[in-house]
Amino acid sequence: MKKDILNQNEKSWNALAEDFFGVTALPILGCSIPTEDELHLFPDLCGKAVFEMGCGSGHSLKWCADHGAKELYGLDISQQQIETAKKLLEENGYSCTLFHQPMEDSHNIPQNYFDVVYSIYAIGWTTDLEKTIKNAASYLKQGGVFIFSWDHPLLHCVDLESIAISGGNRTVSTQERIIFNGNYLEEDYYTFEKYGNPLTLQNRKLSTYINILAKCGFAIERVVEETSPSVLGKSKDFSSGYYADFKALHFPLSVVFKARKL
Repeated sequence: MKKDILNQNEKSWNALAEDFFGVTALPILGCSIPTEDELHLFPDLCGKAVFEMGCGSGHSLKWCADHGAKELYGLDISQQQIETAKKLLEENGYSCTLFHQPMEDSHNIPQNYFDVVYSIYAIGWTTDLEKTIKNAASYLKQGGVFIFSWDHPLLHCVDLESIAISGGNRTVSTQERIIFNGNYLEEDYYTFEKYGNPLTLQNRKLSTYINILAKCGFAIERVVEETSPSVLGKSKDFSSGYYADFKALHFPLSVVFKARKL
């Protein structure tokens, strides 16, 4: 089953690569959350070796290089994304080593080598979270930093709805309320379509990420689950869209983990 999911997702991401050029890349960490420029989770990258799991179009690797990273490595399940990332980095004068393979595969990747391993809104695509985080630990030097972001686990099971309140023959007001439309406790796979391309993900609890990080030899230094002040400070019209800013006024849409290899 997992192999089928990887094959399906690879095919779909090859088709979607152009649509997601530069989307959700550093300094952006996720949806409606503070940016890296505000959070300062990354250490000083000057002269450092960095590795990105799920490098997409290469914009986050470019950000690292712009901030002094000396060695750029990355992987992605999509060959189209790898080609796009390589072109972007070369056009900006940066050399890179990129691997066309899923996060679950550590083949040919240097061990105990990197100062920073990170994943910006990609780690949730893994079909084996423990194997992927174990791989991240194996790539890092002792004391190296692992940073990753993804949808907040609440996002898949919490929604907002607007209810019209009637008085006589007319609507006198509306009331917004938070509802559960899924089960947080169930870590199930689900399939959806993006621009006609099928993609499959697995829901995971917050504790699942934390416990696997600890099991794989990481000390968790910070967990960010908050809404950006720029979003909180604006008046938002009601919307129940999946990543709507209106939702972010009530609960976090994204989560970021920073951990250090022991």
